[in-house]
Amino acid sequence: MDTTTELLSPQLLARLERLELVSRKVFRGRLKGERRSHRKGQSVEFADYRNYVAGDDLRFLDWNLYARLDKLFLRLFLEEEDLHFYALIDASTSMDFGTPTKLQHAKQLAAALGFIGLVRADRVKIEVLGDSARNSGPALRGRRSLRRMLDHLGSIEPGQDVPLAESVRNFCLRNSGKGILVLLTDLLDKSGYEAAIRVLRAQRMDVYVIQILSPEEKNPDLQGDLKLVDSEDGDIAEITVSRPLLDRYQKTLAAFVQGARDYCTRRGIGFMATSTDVPVEQLVTKYLRERGLVR
Repeated sequence: MDTTTELLSPQLLARLERLELVSRKVFRGRLKGERRSHRKGQSVEFADYRNYVAGDDLRFLDWNLYARLDKLFLRLFLEEEDLHFYALIDASTSMDFGTPTKLQHAKQLAAALGFIGLVRADRVKIEVLGDSARNSGPALRGRRSLRRMLDHLGSIEPGQDVPLAESVRNFCLRNSGKGILVLLTDLLDKSGYEAAIRVLRAQRMDVYVIQILSPEEKNPDLQGDLKLVDSEDGDIAEITVSRPLLDRYQKTLAAFVQGARDYCTRRGIGFMATSTDVPVEQLVTKYLRERGLVR
């Protein structure tokens, strides 16, 4: 199947064309691009006046206003700057589960958000959680980069079982810029997710965590005596599935998701829990719109 059709249907592309990524933070960019920030600087669009202070750039004094009021005022403008968008995909073995797999769903979501960025001339980079620079994706910009982005996403395979915190630290060492970062993961790491979240919070980025689970994980259809094998480290547990056990499992899972939501929210990090049976179009155009990531 064609990579474009597999990840982004023509109908979805048409909906995404009208959207843009939005940062909750204001970043001081080095380059001037197509995007305007709310930071007062020098550009082509007038914003406001303020009183002149010794040392201000005399080029921005409004002499017409001085002639009328006999006071010095500085003209302020909205400065244009680039927005950097990073999608960080968890490709651990646990993500290779469900129909479609959680990894496939993550790639579709990354493709949708990345396409929005490319259309708006944002700088887009998609990376895989891992331990080396080989997981580093190309830096992309502009609609013509869509094919490169999709080819990169198509090359991502599961099995990179590096602890979440270590993977995030390696990513941050390679990418120290500012912008929006979306972490796509199931958060199923035996060492926990807290250390990874703390590392992300220390970055100068607008961070979102999107937890992806499968319907089979949320409502397992199991019964009888089973031997469970951990897909990442091979640990084995023998259980007898009963209704009370399933009820306890679902309560534990709900508490886990709520705990991750609370942990992120308290630290100013956007959080959304979703399932692979929720269409990507609905995630982007409804839920992520409500959370302020797109508009």
